[in-house]
Amino acid sequence: MGLSGFGRTGWTTVLTNDQRLKANDVYMDIADWRRQIDEIDRKLVELISQRAHAAHEIGKLKRDIGMPIYEPDRERAVFENARRANKGPLPDRDLQRIYERIMDVMRAIQREEIAPETLASGDGLGDTEIDPEVND
Repeated sequence: MGLSGFGRTGWTTVLTNDQRLKANDVYMDIADWRRQIDEIDRKLVELISQRAHAAHEIGKLKRDIGMPIYEPDRERAVFENARRANKGPLPDRDLQRIYERIMDVMRAIQREEIAPETLASGDGLGDTEIDPEVND
């Protein structure tokens, strides 16, 4: 184990190179990994925003042609596409849970486009798998 101490920014541990994780032939410590995660998160936010924009535009088209918001066949295709692209280490079942939540949010965006007045009275989370009123 490396040396630990409390510094200006909280507890820090100085690791030897043998204790660091190796990525791309460069030794990385927790701070390095966290910076990498922060960069990945910024990219995820950008991609999710692009997806939300596309869902909003699809909502407009569905409204104009009278299509339902919920399309189970399309959602199954999205889940299958995500599973095929998954190269791990995240198990397929966990990836599907993430995508189920993304799809819940995207449906809420479409509902807002199709029927904004009905959403003004509620939080838009009624049909999600996660119920904010339940404290397990």
